[in-house]
Amino acid sequence: MLTVFDHPLIKHKLTVMRNKETGTKDFRQNLDEIGGLMVYEITRDLPLKEVDIETPICAYKGSTLAKEVVIVPILRAGLGVVNGIQNLIPTAKVAHIGMYRDEETLEPHPYFEKYPSCMEDAYVLIVDPMLATGGSSIAAIDMVKRQGSKNIKLVCLVGAPEGVAAVEKAHPDVDIYLASLDDHLNEKGYIVPGLGDAGDRIFGTK
Repeated sequence: MLTVFDHPLIKHKLTVMRNKETGTKDFRQNLDEIGGLMVYEITRDLPLKEVDIETPICAYKGSTLAKEVVIVPILRAGLGVVNGIQNLIPTAKVAHIGMYRDEETLEPHPYFEKYPSCMEDAYVLIVDPMLATGGSSIAAIDMVKRQGSKNIKLVCLVGAPEGVAAVEKAHPDVDIYLASLDDHLNEKGYIVPGLGDAGDRIFGTK
């Protein structure tokens, strides 16, 4: 299932990020804030368990999260989404998947994986600002599924219809969440209108 968020604050902040004049600090800050806004809605189905506690007044039956939350950024741009999610879920664990894209074939090439031990039962959020061809996202989902994960969500800021279709075909059981579904991919595999190279803009490397 594809969900595209229609929220005024997300649209405003994403427009700031799209602007080529926006610097690294403001780009990163708005990315953090959009990540937090999105995850608030994405986690509505997080399972809870009852716990007995004592308030300053009396005994109380409350609720806490029943499953571990694991954030899986696709390096390196995916790291930019982690802080915004951890601000809301500070107990979330962070896995890492390193992957680069061949500029000629556009195919993803994994080079690093590191996971916590709870992947099989965890609520897993794979994060990457861009969903372009879908190749990196499909490869990341494949890798996470090999860890035994079953409850997986793909969280991106900007997606192209081509990438969404590819992920839906390869992994119909994985929900996709976007801040914006853009128009198309250009001949170089970049999202149009997009927001440029998210990794470079997050880390100031270009």
